[in-house]
Amino acid sequence: MRILRTKAEIRQAIAEARARGPVPATDASPSDASGRTVAARPLRVALVPTMGYLHEGHLTLVDRARELADLVVLSIFVNPLQFGPGEDLDRYPRDLDRDVALAAARGVDLVFAPDATEVYPGGDPAVQIVPLRLADRLCGAFRPGHFQGVLTIVAKLFLIVGPDVAIFGQKDYQQAVLVRRMVEDLDLPVRIEVAPIVREPDGLAMSSRNVYLDPEERERARAIPRGLDLAVRAFRAGETDPRRLVEIVRDELAAVPGIRPQYVELVHPDSLEPVDVANPGAVLAVAAFVGGTRLIDNVILR
Repeated sequence: MRILRTKAEIRQAIAEARARGPVPATDASPSDASGRTVAARPLRVALVPTMGYLHEGHLTLVDRARELADLVVLSIFVNPLQFGPGEDLDRYPRDLDRDVALAAARGVDLVFAPDATEVYPGGDPAVQIVPLRLADRLCGAFRPGHFQGVLTIVAKLFLIVGPDVAIFGQKDYQQAVLVRRMVEDLDLPVRIEVAPIVREPDGLAMSSRNVYLDPEERERARAIPRGLDLAVRAFRAGETDPRRLVEIVRDELAAVPGIRPQYVELVHPDSLEPVDVANPGAVLAVAAFVGGTRLIDNVILR
């Protein structure tokens, strides 16, 4: 595994890999029905964008990338553009040596770990990706400018790495929807794959920010997945009123001191608009503060 710190280095490494190809065509290569030798397919490159401090959730994205591609690139960059005033940019957990060891053990080929001056040499870029619809609700309603920063760095990574496929996690559901829409609207030649949430043994969705929770807060935070699970059980038992499903989650959170819900909403999986009837595929999404830590979680009704 190689660790690359500049745009020029990662571009060169990927260009060299693509030039080599995964399986060069030879006389022993498979033949088609007419007997002609089938040329080797082009190398497939997968990108797993992260802000580092890797956990099993990130590593399952790497596993999925390995299934879909020949070369796996993992980016590690704490993107200042997506942090608002007073958010946790300065204290966001960082440990590059630990991340590199975990990535290597999971089969990552290239780690792209630039610093901010490499990604934004002139400071905040004058041209950014500004989302309109889809970004003014859920997390976007409480973090103005957040998704503008997210889409700008994702677009830059797509242009720097040139992946065939990029893997995102369901936990950041709104982010995944916006990235997919950006790819569609701008005709970017990247396939977007969304992998399921990975949970801790106690049900908490894996997140780099879980490290902020002390033991008492960690116990309180379990109310988030517990509330979602209760709502899913009610849906499977026949409850289709979105207000009732949201109320089930809110009641569970309200029963635990020290949790401050920011939103609990049942939305359409593509438009992120509130739904009138709970149908399979709808997304029940939560953001809540546990102490000073903001956590997000969601379930897709099935």
